[in-house]
Amino acid sequence: MTNAKDLRAIADVADKYNVPTLKFTGGQRLDMLGIKKEDLAPIWKDLNNAGFVSGQAYAKGLRTVKTCVGNTWCRFGTQDAMQIGIDIEKMTWGSWTPHKFKIAVSACPRNCAEATIKDIGVIGVDSGWEIHFAGNGGLKVRVTDFLTKVKTDEELFHYIKALMQFYREDAYYLERTAHWVERVGIDYVKDVIVKDDAKRDFYAKGFDESQKHAQIDPWKDSVDSGFTQEFEPIVLERMA
Repeated sequence: MTNAKDLRAIADVADKYNVPTLKFTGGQRLDMLGIKKEDLAPIWKDLNNAGFVSGQAYAKGLRTVKTCVGNTWCRFGTQDAMQIGIDIEKMTWGSWTPHKFKIAVSACPRNCAEATIKDIGVIGVDSGWEIHFAGNGGLKVRVTDFLTKVKTDEELFHYIKALMQFYREDAYYLERTAHWVERVGIDYVKDVIVKDDAKRDFYAKGFDESQKHAQIDPWKDSVDSGFTQEFEPIVLERMA
């Protein structure tokens, strides 16, 4: 989601620093490519001042949430995918996971946001939302497993929190959800997240607690500190 004010701010930065390439990614982020290293600090200061935060394109964590236009602008849409995508991103941004983590929201089974190849795929239906899990669009494509269906937005958010926290606590480091589920089985995930209300609540509360300390923009921290923490050398004393 963007607006004329934000686009003008991005254009001003691109002009000011002679950014050679701007590209919208498949995950609906905006790449600014070819920037000189010495321009990184002032560019991020200007972007932060305009209200932007990092899209975490390379983090072992949540990527930006992808959506279709939803029932606001599409006659086939059954739910408000854009607003739900915004709500999910605000709820989950800043979270770290064993590997990169992608979420998409499609407003109907036509699935324009490609939710069925994401770590969590949300698909709108007339009666609510379907939750799909453990997809992968990489070298080895894996279609999501259907997890469950919920009626309300609040239930959807609760399941997403629980799913992410359970994955974070149970999977190996650098293990995508697709590989985790192939190792442990989707029934193992359903037993905890779908069939056990107490465990689902436990993991959702754990996610909420972790987010109290997670939603920090690393670029803003670097700008505020004057980039003083970049690549501090490790000094080793020679033995006599």
